Amino acid sequence: MGLVRKSTLREYWSTDPVLLTPFFASVFSQDRFLNLLRCLHFVNPAHADIRDPLNKIRNVFNALTSAFKRSFIPYKDLCVDESLMLWKGRLGFRQYIPSKRHRFGIKFFVLCDVVTGYVQDMVIYTGATTSIESVEGLGVSGSVVMTLLAPHLGKGHVLYVDNWYSSPTLFQHLLHQGTGACGTVRLNRRGMPTFPKKMKRGEVTFRENGTQLAVKWQDKRDVNFLTTVHPSSMAQSGRLDHFTGEPKVKPACVLDYNKKMGAVDRADMITSFVDCARKSTKWYKKLFFHLLNTAVLNAYTVHRKLSEERMPYKDFRLKLVKELIQEHPLPRRSTGGRPCINTPLRLTGRHFPSFVPPTEAQGQSTRRHCRVCLYTTRRKRERKLSRYMCSSCDTALCPAPCFEEFHTLKNY
Repeated sequence: MGLVRKSTLREYWSTDPVLLTPFFASVFSQDRFLNLLRCLHFVNPAHADIRDPLNKIRNVFNALTSAFKRSFIPYKDLCVDESLMLWKGRLGFRQYIPSKRHRFGIKFFVLCDVVTGYVQDMVIYTGATTSIESVEGLGVSGSVVMTLLAPHLGKGHVLYVDNWYSSPTLFQHLLHQGTGACGTVRLNRRGMPTFPKKMKRGEVTFRENGTQLAVKWQDKRDVNFLTTVHPSSMAQSGRLDHFTGEPKVKPACVLDYNKKMGAVDRADMITSFVDCARKSTKWYKKLFFHLLNTAVLNAYTVHRKLSEERMPYKDFRLKLVKELIQEHPLPRRSTGGRPCINTPLRLTGRHFPSFVPPTEAQGQSTRRHCRVCLYTTRRKRERKLSRYMCSSCDTALCPAPCFEEFHTLKNY
């Protein structure tokens, strides 16, 4: 549904020639899909922890984030940033972030690998009950970073964060744990040095204490950085100044930050193009589909690294849909007339004949009615028994010519 966009769920099963998409009706009936969606639930209310705001989705969330950590070992550079899932309904931990596209919704703290964009871990913000390990002296922002980085400390990683997380205390704590850090910083953080208040455009001031480097660079506005992994030097940005014609230079930490900080926003952007989450009255249902989107994006990242195949994300999702249906067929049941059959891959998949499984009554001589002979429109119909079938389609067929006709003709 993320690949085929329609305004309402019922339009996916519409028989209107303008809206008709036969694929969905061949896989699921409309009533069955809507009933399952309405009854979708992830926890037994009798055993749920009512003190946990995420009790309705906690088990699914923990299972997925654990799988994310097991499936991929990150590269050197990591970044932590916020992500927002749109939700405008009533919810105790709904957040407002004016800088995000949706502004209102459920906030995530996300740890991403910079090189691949793989979502390594997530924490859902629920206010005072947020599931983070509090670290004395670091506050909420520092505790979020330490919780997400816990499995990766002492391995030589470099973390990139924005000014909500950055502080000299946090960076020193990370440095003692064998982890570098770089990010924008607020000048009123405890331990920050003083800088000149007024500077001309292009001027830069460095302050260091032996382990940390603080930078103030005057661009269109003040830019303040704190780093434990960069030198106090300027580097060419690869662009020319339109007024002087000379190459533009920026502090080395600024260039690295601009290149490596956008992994979380990039993951949100890629997911938004094929988002399958729809408006719902239950927040945990929409959150479930959001997590499902993240899992598919991570699967795409791993597939791309293992196969080194430059497949677009949209094509990957389409291929995933086809393979899931082929591996887990769902035969349609009908109440009368010509029986429905799940055949979205009937004309495109790989099919091989096999013997009909034996039953207790007939043993090895078990036979079933050939579907093509029974419902063909190309010749006279007849009730013909066959010992052969297509296992992937779960359909009995004569070896010739019915097996070939069933898998090559749309109207056999």
